[in-house]
Amino acid sequence: MGLEGAWTALVTPFDAEMQLDAEGLLKNVEFQIAQGIDGVLPVGTTGESPTLTWEEHNQVVDSVLRKCKGRCGVLAGTGSNSTQEALVSTRHAVDSGADAVLMVDCYYNGPSSQELRDEYYGAVAAAFPETTVVPYVIPGRSGTALEVEDLAILAGRYPNVNTVKEATGNLERMARTRALLGGEFSIMSGDDDVTYRMMTDDSIKANGVISVASNVIPGAVSRMVKLAAAGDHAGAAQVRDDIAPLLGIVTVKVDNPRTLPSGEQVVVKDRYRNPLAVKTLMTGLGMAAGTCRQPLGKMTRAGVEVVRNAVREVWDRNADVLRPINEFYGVDVEARMSDDAIWDGLSL
Repeated sequence: MGLEGAWTALVTPFDAEMQLDAEGLLKNVEFQIAQGIDGVLPVGTTGESPTLTWEEHNQVVDSVLRKCKGRCGVLAGTGSNSTQEALVSTRHAVDSGADAVLMVDCYYNGPSSQELRDEYYGAVAAAFPETTVVPYVIPGRSGTALEVEDLAILAGRYPNVNTVKEATGNLERMARTRALLGGEFSIMSGDDDVTYRMMTDDSIKANGVISVASNVIPGAVSRMVKLAAAGDHAGAAQVRDDIAPLLGIVTVKVDNPRTLPSGEQVVVKDRYRNPLAVKTLMTGLGMAAGTCRQPLGKMTRAGVEVVRNAVREVWDRNADVLRPINEFYGVDVEARMSDDAIWDGLSL
């Protein structure tokens, strides 16, 4: 069976020396489980997999699998732009107890859809027939995409390809996925801000979400998904509206000033991408996250204020969404949101 429900694409917390914060990682996972999440995804792109060593990568997977055993699902990130690396990574995850793996479309070297199907996903699915292999289609990051028709062929050949993570933003594509692959195939949203629409659109009927925002608000995201799956669209819409500001900050876009060597002043639109915003938010609220590894860095003051204003707006709409953080992490969310020093320290 494919994936369903609310799953969290976990951040990888780092300490002040930019080393893996193993204790913080486990605390975050415990928070997810306590808030009723269906599953977690370690070492996806939200977990900064491109900047982890393979030793760190495997350590995170093993740690999360041990913590979650029998308590919630684990979808291990094992994708690469090298099929051989993906095979080795998947072997480690499977040997450590993973029942499912997520593989992103091969970034940078940009294989065709046919090559993705046969030389990448197909190779791994054939090697691990008892393991669910989830293609992750995100052309904005990878520069390529597994086409729906090849996904259908892949799923027809390999029963363990029974789920896709969709982050294309293309609703027509998603509807075609449902039409070609049928009702038993699982479509998981990879974009927080369109999850509700994907789940309530009769032509798509998505099965859930692999969420970034649920690092912070797992309970609320879980409620939204459960209500939508149960057909309570009005109830799901209310939760969506309560948390909408946080669903919209996975990527933060702001205009920032620049001074050219000539002294001329110009404005450049900067696009701060996941997981910078969510890690900034988590650190600001007192959760285990730390900063991102280079080449990601810090946002300007304007970017940080976008994140801060979003969480303030959610607090004003429904403070109960954020209150679980207080008890679990021993912090005062309201006080931290108002503390300029905290947020000033998170900006350039």
